[in-house]
Amino acid sequence: MSGTSADGIDAALVSIQGHREDLQIKLKSFATFPYSPAMRKRIFAATHQARAAAICRLNFELGELFAEAVLKLCRRARILPEKVAFIGSHGQTICHLGTKGTLQIAEPAVIAARTGIMTVADFRPQDIAVGGEGAPLTPYFNYLLFRDTHLNLAVHNLGGISNMTVIPRGRRPQEVYGFDTGPGNMIIDGLVRHFTKGQKLFDPAGQIAARGVICLPLLTRLLQHPFFRKSPPKTAGREQFGDLYLREFRHEARRFRLREQDMLATATALTAASLAASYRKFVFPKFIPDEIVFGGGGIRNRTLMRMISQELLGIKIVTCDERGISADAAEAVCFAVLGYQTLHGIPSNLPQVTGAKQAVVLGKIVPSYISEYALNISAKTKARKRSPFL
Repeated sequence: MSGTSADGIDAALVSIQGHREDLQIKLKSFATFPYSPAMRKRIFAATHQARAAAICRLNFELGELFAEAVLKLCRRARILPEKVAFIGSHGQTICHLGTKGTLQIAEPAVIAARTGIMTVADFRPQDIAVGGEGAPLTPYFNYLLFRDTHLNLAVHNLGGISNMTVIPRGRRPQEVYGFDTGPGNMIIDGLVRHFTKGQKLFDPAGQIAARGVICLPLLTRLLQHPFFRKSPPKTAGREQFGDLYLREFRHEARRFRLREQDMLATATALTAASLAASYRKFVFPKFIPDEIVFGGGGIRNRTLMRMISQELLGIKIVTCDERGISADAAEAVCFAVLGYQTLHGIPSNLPQVTGAKQAVVLGKIVPSYISEYALNISAKTKARKRSPFL
């Protein structure tokens, strides 16, 4: 997959066994293959200005890059592609309008053709088709991975967008809930790209923000954004916090005569304050987590994590890495798991999270060749009078 930050393609090689919620999931190998600056620029252009022909070309070119990432990871892991049962590909989000539609590209037919591996892709539309927001989809995966019979947990991803999953102890997946809280790294990264003219993509360890001063009047104004007041289910993306928002942020910052490091300090504080406000308004009144497990690239930003700890005093905060799960690989592993469930005919959206009217099997299957794995899956589902290819 590639996230809203469009840094590159995350590829994870995963071993999965089991059925329904009783899965054994093991990461075997992981790598990130960065996009070239030119490709990143084209992706960002496609999110707000590109014509249909440009998106069409980009869809197929990204399919080639995704396939290349799979084959490179197989070589690194010293495993033949024909030993891989299937690929689960989230793709690259170009537009996400919640209940009104979504578009992820990186053509799965190209991925399947180049790798010779059956590909499951385009996971969000099925949820939207039954009234959902199409996101977030990670709460189901977080439930499978982190559920605990003794601890009340929240799992929080700090990617381009910040989102949470709340997992009450000993509960069923139908009792899990979650939503997007707003920007994660998106505004921070966008400011760094602007200040450095694309030479840097993020604030390493939050070092620049650490030298700045938070502008409280600007932060207060930013927190008035309608998204933060909206009740879940809700999802966010570049449509809310993309280039237009970034320009408005810079315009307001100039009125306060802020230095670059002050803008970054304030943007970092916005992520911390908005997610903490989401917990206080939508979670804490009915659920106090014993522990919040943070993942995503934002956990490498020490300034951001310090601000979050200050905002959530009294709550134990740990990282996915401390829990023995790669924070960098988690989202890619998620879409391997969702693909696995699709092939078994198992719904993997959570209606109480996305707002969908029902649980549905996600994704579209692009066959490449009839592998032994596919035949076995087909035989099992026929025995249950259910086809994974419907």
